[in-house]
Formats: sequence, structure tokens, C-alpha cells
Amino acid sequence: MRVLESYQPREALRYFEEICSIPHGSRDTKRISDYCVRFAREHGLSYVQDEHNNVVICKPGTKGYEDHPPVILQGHLDMVCEKDADCDVDFSKDGLRLRCDGKYIFAEGTTLGGDDGIAVAYALAVLAADDLKHPPIEAVFTVDEEIGMLGADAMDMSVLKGRVLLNCDSEDEGILTVGCAGGATSTLTRPIKREAYPGRVWRIGVKHLTGGHSGVEINSGRANASKVLAAILNDLPVRLISIDGGSKDNAIPRSCEALVVSQEDLREGFARLEKAARDALPAAEKAAEFYLEPAGSALAPMTGESSSSVLALLTALPNGVQAMSADIPGLVQTSLNLGILNTGEDAVTMTFSVRSSVNAEKTALIEKLKTVGTAHGAAYAESGAYPAWEYRKDSPLRETMVSVFRELFGREPVVEAIHAGLECGIFSDRLPGLDAVSFGPQMHDIHTSRERLDLASTERTWKYLIAVLERL
Repeated sequence: MRVLESYQPREALRYFEEICSIPHGSRDTKRISDYCVRFAREHGLSYVQDEHNNVVICKPGTKGYEDHPPVILQGHLDMVCEKDADCDVDFSKDGLRLRCDGKYIFAEGTTLGGDDGIAVAYALAVLAADDLKHPPIEAVFTVDEEIGMLGADAMDMSVLKGRVLLNCDSEDEGILTVGCAGGATSTLTRPIKREAYPGRVWRIGVKHLTGGHSGVEINSGRANASKVLAAILNDLPVRLISIDGGSKDNAIPRSCEALVVSQEDLREGFARLEKAARDALPAAEKAAEFYLEPAGSALAPMTGESSSSVLALLTALPNGVQAMSADIPGLVQTSLNLGILNTGEDAVTMTFSVRSSVNAEKTALIEKLKTVGTAHGAAYAESGAYPAWEYRKDSPLRETMVSVFRELFGREPVVEAIHAGLECGIFSDRLPGLDAVSFGPQMHDIHTSRERLDLASTERTWKYLIAVLERL
């Protein structure tokens, strides 16, 4: 028996459970892409699968809707693969261990991939149904959204006729998103040298911070573990061997760990700096745990110059909210997140997710990263740049979706722009005149192993989607 078999919407959840059984992390999307192709063939639907694994599946409009303008249903196939330290799931070959407590759907020890598996499941259920009223459908499933929207950026959109797009990549029910920030993935690489250096090897770190999505929680008082640990190390008499924190540029790091060598006993100094660091943490980080313990290392420590420069660079680099919007209350306008800190044998890399709804501010922030990096001997590289999705004052789709929401639920939806990046920006840039809205069911703690999908909200959002399609 399937885990979700007794819950509604039954067909959408059936497809969601099948999606969860297939490994589909970013850059590992061939299997989930082929699954969508098999679905299209089994249902006699036309499709296009490109070399990047993006898939478009088309279905004619139902009776009476044949000549209506086509509607694009869009979501992404890849998920963020995060897990607890003691979880033995291998994301490259294992499916998720799906669970449901009657209120939430979640995965045991790992991220759930509700972001954005539920969008794909909704679209497949619409494509498979023979009892719904809807205009012609172009279901677009992109890949590698979570690592810079690479699939959408590489996609040939000339195959799309629709100029109305329903994106289901939002995680707060009752919110209609009509604009988002543009962004880029920025990486600084600082070459290092190593040499023999006498002293005692220590392992020092911080763990159990809250973490979260850097586009959603960047202004929620969640500390960046890599920045917290770098500040402590910068005040200790140590030479770095390595420092590593985070695994995704768009996820706020929950932990960071360093191996260091020192000719002094670090315990007293560490205790003092730990207290200061803990006192400076926001209230959301009560579970933070700092540690210092003896260790060993096969690698030689960095030279004094390399170690000092890396720590100075980490301390000097900007991070977090840089500007708030003056036009939309509460909206983060510009930010960056040091998401990945990694030490190799001959270099330390620092990877940021940079975001802004103002292109000039995004450019200025990137220039600041370059300047600070260059001053400390680091080279700059950039990938995954994407445009902002600008607010459209005249939007028939937005008016329709507000009206349908009001009729179904007896209240007004929230209409807003967000700081997180959405593929709608790329689609709007490539499809002139596109009218787009993003929405979705309620999810919590996405991009963490605590991710969960609200079951009742999933059913309500399905009913809302069907009502909107019927209206269109």
C-alpha cells in the first residue's frame, strides 16, 4: 500500500509519491525526466525532451475550451538533497522514505522535495485526468532550478505557444507571487600554500543552527554558520588546515567545521569567544552548539600568510540583507548568502547566492564581492545569472486568480513580490507579453531535513488550480 493512498487529492499524491521514489537531485535529473516522458507516451500526449532533460508535455483543451489560449503549467524536476548526519539515504540511488502523520507529508531524515515535486505532481494529474475542464495545456518541467535555474536558462522556449503561466513553486498558501528578484551564483577562489608547522591539531566548529532558504529566510534572524565560525577563528592563535561549511549556495549553512594547528592551548580562548559568539546569536539560534576537540590531519597546515588571508577574507565579506525595498513593505531588495565554504588541497572556495530586485544593486554587490576578493588574493567567477521578474501592473491572470480565490475561500489572497528567485523571471524575459503568477500549497522548512508539506493545504491548492483552469 502506498503511504499517501488514503489521502486527497488522490491522483496528484499518487504522482508525488512516484516522484519521491526516483532520485532527482540537481544535476541528477535524467531518471525523473525520463519518467515524465514515459508518462506522456502512456497517455498518448505529445512531448519534447531536450538535451538538458527539460520536458514539455502538451494536452489539447477539453470540450468547449479547444480554442482558448493555452496555459503553461510550470514547475521544476530537481530537489535540494539535504539530510541529517545519521541518515543513510544515498540520494544518488535511493528514493525518499516518505511519511505522513495525517497533517503533514515529510521524508524520514531528509528533505522532502515538495519544492518542487508537488508542482510536477499537480501537472501530471491534470494531464492524466479526463473529467476536468481546461484550456490547452503546456506542462513545462525544468531542471536544475535549485542551482541557478540552469534548465530554464538553457531551454528553447520557441516550442511554447502559451502566454499565460501558472508557476507552482511557492510555499505559502494564500499568497500569489507576481514578481521576484534576479540573481547570480558568485564564487571566490583563494589559492593557498601549505607548509609543515609544529603544534597541536584541533577540530573546532559550530552546528545545529536553523538554516533555511536564503531567498525566504535571509531576513528571519538566522545566523550563517560559516561566518560565525570564521569570526571566532580570526581571534584565535591558529593556522588553518581546512574550513568547510554548507553545501548549497541558496541554503543558509547550519554548520561549519575547521581543522587548525596551534602552538597554544586553545581551550580558554575558545571558551571566551564561544560565549561572545553565543551572546551575539539571534534568538532563533538557541540550539546552536559550539565544540573544540583534539584531532588529527593528513594535510599540512596553511602557511601563515594563506591562513591569515583566508580568515580575513571570510570576515570582510558581506553577507545577509544589504537593502530593504522602499516600495514594498517587508520585502528584502538586495542580499547575498555565503552558502558553500570548501577547502581543497590548494585553494579555498566561497560560493554565494546573490539576489536583488534592482539590477543596478545586484551589479554593485557583485562588484563589491570582486573588490573584496581581489584585495585578499581571490579570483572571481559567476554562473547561473537570471533576470528579475518585474511586477506587471495590468495582469488579467492576477485578477482572475484573485477572483477565484475569493470565491473559493471567502477571503482575499495576499499579492506580493518576493526576494527569492523564480523561473518566472526567465520565462517573462524570453516570452514577450507573458502574464504569470506563482502560487502553491503550504510548506515548512524547505531545503532542510525538517521540510514538510501541509496535507490539507495540498488538497485546497489542487481545488484552486482546477477552478482557475476552468475559469481560463
